[in-house]
Amino acid sequence: MLEIIEKLLVLQDRDRQVIHHQTQLSRIGPERTALLGQAKGTQEALEAAKQQAKSIESARKELELQAESKVEQINKYSSQQLQTKKNEEYRALANEIKNCKRAISDLEDQQLALLDEIDAAQAAVKTAEGEAEAAKNLAKENVAELDKREEVLKRDLERLIAERTELSKGIDPPTLSRYERLLKYKGENSIVGVDRGICAGCHVALPVQIMISCQAQREVVNCSNCGRIVYFGDGMRRESDD
Repeated sequence: MLEIIEKLLVLQDRDRQVIHHQTQLSRIGPERTALLGQAKGTQEALEAAKQQAKSIESARKELELQAESKVEQINKYSSQQLQTKKNEEYRALANEIKNCKRAISDLEDQQLALLDEIDAAQAAVKTAEGEAEAAKNLAKENVAELDKREEVLKRDLERLIAERTELSKGIDPPTLSRYERLLKYKGENSIVGVDRGICAGCHVALPVQIMISCQAQREVVNCSNCGRIVYFGDGMRRESDD
């Protein structure tokens, strides 16, 4: 195998590792955001549950105040009954008292119904508190792990980039430029082997002349179809091989 191909393959390996690390790093931010978003969501759900419980309790207190107001009205009408001497007024006041008592009964029924809702709302708050606490702890733990992984990836990426820089110095500028253009457009498989006359990059059969050049191993050869650098190495079979 040509020495320049060997160097390019080593360089490509470093580039693959660089790409892999960069990909892993690019995923950490969204993962962290998702974890924090889940914790925030459960906290918002908890606040909503608390607000719902508070709203129901406020409604119950309002009914209680209305009932107290009706009791005051009853006391007022009862006092007026004692003072009136007219049967018609007395009966009218008695009717008002009756209406107030009926209203109080209705208000008490509503309060009882709200008490059931309050119990359910308080249970929902308790459940939401547990979920929020669990999500908070999980996010804290997982974010800490992500932070550690990010630190390791950044440190390794810095090392790989430094290695890559040193390796590239051993390759002549024209060939390096040629390879880097391929890396940009073809990705991490810019240099591929040839097996039974087939380019491992695009899986298209190579012309005879390209195969002859590959087997001669005297120059850097490109696939006539996809443009990748191709090579014929140990363990690869010629087109005529069984």
